[in-house]
Amino acid sequence: MSESPDPKSYRELDLVALQGLAHPLRARILDELAMYGPLTASRIGERLGASSGSTSYHLRQLERHGFVREVVGHGTARERWWERVPGGISTDPRRFPPGSPERLASELVSKEWMRTRESALHEFHAHAEAMLPREWADAAMENTANLALSLDELHDLTAELEEVVARFFAAHKASPSPGAQPVQIQLAVFPLVRREGGIGGGAGAGDGVERGADGVADDVAHGAGDDHS
Repeated sequence: MSESPDPKSYRELDLVALQGLAHPLRARILDELAMYGPLTASRIGERLGASSGSTSYHLRQLERHGFVREVVGHGTARERWWERVPGGISTDPRRFPPGSPERLASELVSKEWMRTRESALHEFHAHAEAMLPREWADAAMENTANLALSLDELHDLTAELEEVVARFFAAHKASPSPGAQPVQIQLAVFPLVRREGGIGGGAGAGDGVERGADGVADDVAHGAGDDHS
């Protein structure tokens, strides 16, 4: 999840901040605020299946570590509205030595955010037809492309994709257009770990593009440069 698609602007968390975030419910609360905007503790609880007392406690802990803030001018003393503090968050476990407290905390957060991304995509597949107008479902895309790239080509590809996301982010994050709805962009470009293959090294160079059902490709920031806007 990334409020800022520029990796240079990500907040790199120290041990204290990581420990403040390294709780499954806190990671999910931060994601919920990133995806859907300001919410109250009771509404977050309803969405995540937790009590409002529990979400209130975890929101205060997130506020203490600079991840969320109260929405000024909204709510009451009994029902406060909360929003995610703008800015990217890096939870890349590779920054820390294996087995260190920082590594364990960052891995917990990254895995929880990965589950949230997978859940969001699953919900789209399972419920888009019933809950979204057809034109919104048709406008979504999801695809998987396999090819062989050099290291420089991989850098070029990721840089171009980040530039596209950054352009839309700059144009629409602060001032959504009329009729705008929450949309999640999931990007994952990575070298395949299992290298064994057939003729030509099996790097997937001839596998082409796989698309989801009905012409919708298979995709609907946290890890390295994971932010959660």
